Amino acid sequence: MAIQKVGVVGCGLMGSGIAQVSAQAGFPTVVREVSKELLDKGLGSVFKFLQGGVEKGKVSQFDLDKVKENLKGTTELKDLADCDLVVEAITENLGVKKETFGTLDSVCKPETIFASNTSSLSITELSTFVKRPQRMIGLHFFNPVPLMKLVEVVRTVRTDPAAVEAANAWCKAIGKTAVNCGDSTGFVVNRLLVPYMLDAVRVYEQGLASRDDIDNAMKLGCGYPMGPLLLGDYVGLDTTYYITQIMFDEFKEPRFAAPPLLKRMVLAGLHGRKTGKGFYDWSTNPPS
Repeated sequence: MAIQKVGVVGCGLMGSGIAQVSAQAGFPTVVREVSKELLDKGLGSVFKFLQGGVEKGKVSQFDLDKVKENLKGTTELKDLADCDLVVEAITENLGVKKETFGTLDSVCKPETIFASNTSSLSITELSTFVKRPQRMIGLHFFNPVPLMKLVEVVRTVRTDPAAVEAANAWCKAIGKTAVNCGDSTGFVVNRLLVPYMLDAVRVYEQGLASRDDIDNAMKLGCGYPMGPLLLGDYVGLDTTYYITQIMFDEFKEPRFAAPPLLKRMVLAGLHGRKTGKGFYDWSTNPPS
């Protein structure tokens, strides 16, 4: 089946970005949020981003008008009933996701493909919340969605290959490069990235090198766009710590265990950019 209409559950940072790129690619898209206030905030950020692009000459007025035409908001899950693909992008809370998918399963047409944007939870476990596990996949986008080209397309042992094929075609249509993988905690990117970031914290914690020397070593020695400690601040040290707990619980391997320093920084409220201080001081531009 070809995906023609798209639903997105959640209009936060990730959900609004997914809805934007879908609508910008010409797909009628409905995004649902739990309240009108949150919905207006999310849609407002989409149009503000695009208007800024128009003013800078990076986005055409045609693209902005196309998104306004294709993107609709709602506070009701039932308004996603006729969508061919529904992408869930809500809080990483298993109970909330179970309730959401259960409702979607009861209102959406049988052939609708369900996808989760989760970065760490099991797609197989999420598929147990619906009566169509063969139509459940993972679609893991990266932040910021409009700019990052990668999507991890995650299949379970029960996923219908036709659903994966349709998802890959949709990813291509919205201008993304799809990486396909099986359902394993962390998928591809976080499975490789998280141990790298944790090792950087350990090197710093052990006093082997300074913060700046660690980040410069990986930027200039390996060609990374930013060092691992700065990246941790961008991602959020609390988010990184949360992901490490899930991955360590799954694999029980030391490389996924959070270093004591990371745990203590999170407990102290030093979460990086979002709180103003982590490994870097974000009160200055650039961070010092």
